[in-house]
Amino acid sequence: MVRSVDNPWRPATRGGDVPARDLRASDADREKVVALIGAALADGRLTMVEHGERMERAYAARTLGELSVLTLDLLPPEQQPIRVDDRPLHALFGSARRGGRWVAPARFPVTALFGSVELDLREAILQRSHIVIDANIVCGHVRLLIPEGVRVDVTSRMILSSRKLKIWVPPGAPDGPLIEIVGTAVMGSIQARTPKRKWRQRLRGR
Repeated sequence: MVRSVDNPWRPATRGGDVPARDLRASDADREKVVALIGAALADGRLTMVEHGERMERAYAARTLGELSVLTLDLLPPEQQPIRVDDRPLHALFGSARRGGRWVAPARFPVTALFGSVELDLREAILQRSHIVIDANIVCGHVRLLIPEGVRVDVTSRMILSSRKLKIWVPPGAPDGPLIEIVGTAVMGSIQARTPKRKWRQRLRGR
């Protein structure tokens, strides 16, 4: 049974993994897509008829896959509001990024060869409470942005490489999900940090 995905890092499944596109969408997911469809009408990318059809489908959507197809022709892949692509991420002599609302599979391979990979997990849906990032790094960098309450453990084989963790887990908080980084790093770096919240967000408990 799929658990609620309103909490962005709550494990999405109990037991076996549900394919990313079959995970149930939340109201917030639908609103992201609706906002983009509205913007596309305003700047002329969609006609009134197309806008009406997509709005109806967006509000009727039950899964992330049903939502994601509604915006494929409106923005490039890296800017999509809902991402159900769980293929490995590679940065070869360049950079690659995965962020926004995306599904982090139970095991996610990444490669940084003379390049950098950034994984922003703050809005991600974790397929399991224990996610393994299989990172193979040669003269490159892997950087993770982690939501509060999520733990990180680096068990990679480090050869002339560095690791830097700045993770915030609220005192007294129950054990949350674990991101384990495995693989091999040669003359590279692994960084993971929890971005600082603004004081207004802390007062509101966000």
